[in-house]
This record gives sequence, structure tokens and C-alpha cells, in this order.
Amino acid sequence: MIKTVIFDLDDTLLWDKKSVETAFRKTCERAAESYHIDPATLEEAVRAEARELYASYDTYAFTQMIGINPFEGIWGTFDDEGEFFQKMKEIVPSYRRDAWTKGLQRLGIDDANLGSELAELFPAERKKSPFIYEETFKVLDRLKDNYQLVLLTNGSPSLQQTKLTITPEIAPYFEHIIISGAFGKGKPDPSIFQHVLSTCEVSADEAIMVGDNLMTDILGASRVGMRSVWINRENKERSEESVPTYEIDHLEKLMPILDTLATEEVIGK
Repeated sequence: MIKTVIFDLDDTLLWDKKSVETAFRKTCERAAESYHIDPATLEEAVRAEARELYASYDTYAFTQMIGINPFEGIWGTFDDEGEFFQKMKEIVPSYRRDAWTKGLQRLGIDDANLGSELAELFPAERKKSPFIYEETFKVLDRLKDNYQLVLLTNGSPSLQQTKLTITPEIAPYFEHIIISGAFGKGKPDPSIFQHVLSTCEVSADEAIMVGDNLMTDILGASRVGMRSVWINRENKERSEESVPTYEIDHLEKLMPILDTLATEEVIGK
């Protein structure tokens, strides 16, 4: 019997991809006020520089383990406990500035002052652009009285908390909010899933994981024998390495799955 529904946060409940794209567009449009450039081309250049720089730091392996991507790096503060978070806190001001300045340079623009301005503008625009899928609250409202709801998210505690602060309606639905950076390992490591089950006092067959990422949410759930629901809104291809129990393209389609599981449990008795 399913007692606990575990949700991923980014691009499952929060539309993080749209938030990042919006912040990039607005920041790059500011650059286009000073130079005759295509904002989309600048975004592509900055993203490429950010990825390259991010992978060059000695914090990279840690960020991979915790699940922090390069574009979170250019707006997070990482004011969190732990040696590697403190290293990231030291790195990010120059990382941000260099990503934007080098992105401009890819387009033939050598303007460190503008690079610095854009590096400060992007975090502000990201915080002003929180997007939530239209069905998120409808689904949580239908589940909250019948299931224990848990949020399991990869990332820095300070950054994930910022996301929850600028979308304050989400957190109250959840009995537990577990962030990989606070735990010490991220999805798909089985230990964080076992930690969730222990915290919730349920077994793997009493919980179900709902998330958008095959290689973190779905793979991690499978490693502890937990059922999973892959929310595949963009019609991505399946992976042989990570096979979800169920696949849906809209969050409201989770409801019939849970109803069916509840019915099967009653019939089984």
C-alpha cells in the first residue's frame, strides 16, 4: 500500500528550466542594449563558457555528487556548511563574472564592466522569475489528505531554500523536505533514498518516487526497490539503464496510477 509520495522539485513541481531561460533572456536583452548582438546567441555563448569553467574547478566532483548544475552556480550563494560549499562560496563571484565576460568575448565584445553587470543582473532576474506548473497545486491538494508527502531535491540547501522562499506555497504541503547538500550525497545514490524511507518510517514498497530525471529520480528509486513515476513532459527517450515503473506526460496523470494501486491493494486483501 502506498503511504508516501516523494516528489522531486526542479522541473517536476517547479518549472526551473523556464525560470533559467527567462533570466537568461532578460539578462542578454540588457546586453543587447549596449551592443548590436542577438540575445539568444549570447545566451548560448555564456552557457558554453559556464559549463567549461564549472568543470575546471576542484569543486566539480562535489557538485556532480550533490547535483548542482553550472547554471545554479551562476546565481546561488552557497552559504552552506561544509568545506566544499565554502569553496564554492569563494569561487562563485569570479565564476559568474568570468562566465558572462568570456561569453561576451566569444561574440567579439571585450567589456569586463558589462560582464560584471550582467553577472549581478542574472541572479536578480532568476529570483524574479519563479514558475510553477499550472497543475502542481491541484495535484498536491488532492494528495495531501491521503498520503504523506515528501520533497527530495538535489542541490545546495541555501539555493533550494531560496527557490522555496520565492514560491512559498509549496513547502507547507510537505511533511519532510530533504536536500542532498544537507544529507551529503545526492540522487541517484541509494543512501539518500534509504534515508528518506527511514525518515518517513515506510518501506520501499510503501513509497513511490515522482520525478523528471531518469538518471537521478528514477534510477535512485530503482536501486532501493521503490516504484517510480517518470514525468516526461518533453517526450524524451527512455534509457535502458533506468526504467521507470510508470511514465506520464502531465502531473495530473499521477492520480489514476495511485488510485489503481490503492484499488489493487484492497482487492489483494
